Amino acid sequence: MALLGGPVGLAAGALVGPALWRWLPKRGSPAARRAADEQERLARQLPLTAELLAACLVSCASPAQAAAAVAAGVDPPMSTRLAKVAAQLSLGASPEDSWGRLADDCPPLAPLAGCLVRTSLSGAPPGESLSALAQSRRAEAGRAARARVRRAGVLATAPLGACFLPAFVLVGVVPVVMGLTELFAGRL
Repeated sequence: MALLGGPVGLAAGALVGPALWRWLPKRGSPAARRAADEQERLARQLPLTAELLAACLVSCASPAQAAAAVAAGVDPPMSTRLAKVAAQLSLGASPEDSWGRLADDCPPLAPLAGCLVRTSLSGAPPGESLSALAQSRRAEAGRAARARVRRAGVLATAPLGACFLPAFVLVGVVPVVMGLTELFAGRL
């Protein structure tokens, strides 16, 4: 707004400043950004983790062995969380409490924890429900990716519209309107 200067620049700054404050993304604290990044990584790791747990549990591994094996096979931050669950289970903690703590501070892991708690309470084999969870999360991620691609396509055309629409109006519409104005002004 310094380019405009004077009262015009002050008025433009007073209008544009609050609009930018409202619509520009907020950065947040470094701890909040790290926590959000960790939540996103956990959500991306959820389908693979669910499938690996299903495979381990279907092959007659105990829940503690399955959690330890999957913890060894996935990347952090999922590996650290599963290693904690495996340690709790191997020390004799109840499966409901151990799997329930998995989602206490991480909402993306709530479906996985809920599925494992339900199967431990009911005694049903967890393989099918974990595979269904993995499949639904992958489908959800695919839909989200397609939506981002469509949005990027729309956003890519916005600058073209911002450039070509005014040019079309100035080159195509204004001369026609001016000619019609002169034509009708001459007849009156």
